[in-house]
Amino acid sequence: MYGFQRIALCVPECKVADVDYNCDKILALAKQAAKEKAGVVVFPELSVTTASCGDLFRSQALLTAAENGVVRLLKELPKGPVFVFGTPMVWNYRLFDVAVVAQNGRIRGIAPNTKKGRVFSAGPYLEKACASYAGQDVEFCSTKGAYDFDRWRGVSGLCFDVEFGDELEMTIPPSSEKALHGANLIVCLAAKTDHVGTREKTRDLVRVQSERCKAAYAYVSAGVGESTTDTVCGGQAVIAENGVILAENKMFQRNSQLILTDIDVEMLSALRVADTDFGEAAASLEARDEMPWWNNDLDKWPEAKDLRRPLSRSPFIPEDAAKRAAVCEEVFEIQKAGLAKRVEHARAQKLVLGISGGLDSTLALLVSVETMKMLKRKPSDVMAITMPGFGTSDRTYENACNLCRKLGVELREISIKNACLEHFANIGHDPNDRNVVYENAQARERTQILLDLANKHNGLVVGTGDLSEIALGWCTFNGDHISQYGVNGSIPKSLMRSVIAWVGAEKLPKVKAVLQDIIDTPVSPELLPADEQGKIKQKTEDILGPYEIHDFFLYHFFKYGASPKKILFLAEQVFGKEFEKEQLKGYLKNFLRRFVTQQFKRSCMPDGVKTTEISLSPRGGLAMPSDASFNVWLKELDD
Repeated sequence: MYGFQRIALCVPECKVADVDYNCDKILALAKQAAKEKAGVVVFPELSVTTASCGDLFRSQALLTAAENGVVRLLKELPKGPVFVFGTPMVWNYRLFDVAVVAQNGRIRGIAPNTKKGRVFSAGPYLEKACASYAGQDVEFCSTKGAYDFDRWRGVSGLCFDVEFGDELEMTIPPSSEKALHGANLIVCLAAKTDHVGTREKTRDLVRVQSERCKAAYAYVSAGVGESTTDTVCGGQAVIAENGVILAENKMFQRNSQLILTDIDVEMLSALRVADTDFGEAAASLEARDEMPWWNNDLDKWPEAKDLRRPLSRSPFIPEDAAKRAAVCEEVFEIQKAGLAKRVEHARAQKLVLGISGGLDSTLALLVSVETMKMLKRKPSDVMAITMPGFGTSDRTYENACNLCRKLGVELREISIKNACLEHFANIGHDPNDRNVVYENAQARERTQILLDLANKHNGLVVGTGDLSEIALGWCTFNGDHISQYGVNGSIPKSLMRSVIAWVGAEKLPKVKAVLQDIIDTPVSPELLPADEQGKIKQKTEDILGPYEIHDFFLYHFFKYGASPKKILFLAEQVFGKEFEKEQLKGYLKNFLRRFVTQQFKRSCMPDGVKTTEISLSPRGGLAMPSDASFNVWLKELDD
């Protein structure tokens, strides 16, 4: 289903050395995971016996019981999913700590821990050695290869390999190499003893390793049923995907736990394709390593039809308040740093910008004022120009003027009405014909004023256009998307509101009330006359659709290369209670058309600082022809 695969992490109740009890608990969780349509189900290290048996692992009685327990599991585990569990195993007169990969009653492979323990030998790097275990001839191997779902077919195949908890803590974990050889899911079996600090340390290791490998990393450790003679195991289970924690459990629970989440294999494949360094590293590794892949053929398992993973409706904005504040602060500091460098380089005496009372110009003004403060310059070195036109409303005009006065910047008012009427007369345009000429002439007149004033005062025009408008081409060519330096170019409209609110709360409380009213004002270019009550008539989101939805589209389309059908599916998950599917589909078609056809406006974007992870600048952010067709994407959406 759109590249999503369900993974289950299981922390079973256990008793030290009681194989029958442990198998009962493994089977109970396995059956529950199968009902939930999990494809890969992972248990802790040495889960058949428990990991704290010490020298009891040398007992033939325990080893025989463990092997019999595996035989029982192979018979009773549900059909369909792939199960990964831990057990001790003797091979060639050595004792190994191994992970058994089983599906449909068959062992599909056994992987040993490569680190030496007190009683266990270090698993060697082998070339498909054959071992007899639990009544089956099986592959016993710890090579780089990955267990392959459906023979690694296409970019959406799930390919996984096994790692152990102590291997994760190595300088170079084996999973790094396994990822380069194709594994996009690493399952880690652990039996970690816990004390203060280990939870966060392990969580960080899992998160960072998943990002480094551009993979999903599923870590599950033994629980409190392990021996507490000297230490305690907390039963930590956490799964991360490309640096993002998808799911985790509450530790130190006395009951069995099942943690489920869906990983996005298509997204991981797209990230790897986009990262040329990953491909080069993989090619180099294959060239110097002659060992073959370990591709074990797995049967298909039932697919889940629902989605179980965190999915934010505002992916640019963290839901956690503290993290959101940190992001807003970082965005604002990056904007200031970029503008300060340009001011110093250009030796600008003034920062010149148009102020409309809207979100974009408000954030640009705040950045300009705080940048001048950082450079030990006066607020009056910022020249804010309000340029009322045919659609300027009282609300936006008053907010713009009040904000400028409270900030102490130089405020000038220059009406563009007469200049536009004269221009209409010069080109023979009827001012009653309120078409694109009527609108764009106002934007271009404002840009002319700003650039000329910057020339007059040895200033620098600060651009105000944001990422959402740039993506949709909702800007006038050679109008409001032209400046001498843009500070908002990679900030989407949805994030912009949060940044402005943060500035009001943390940096400039004296203008907090004005900023809040600006945030609450409908987004509009104000190029058409207001209604009879003097209120904004031309509302951008009534024309294009909600920016929150378009920002959601942009994030998944540009960052992960998601297909239109998948984007629509994801949008239904988060916006489905508010919008019908056909309405969302209409918004998506509009986004796709505008994104592809408006590249010519991005081709001549001004210089501007990159603040978020997405930039559409032609200088490294987006290389795209201006005359591409959008038919491929619309056809995929309609098929």
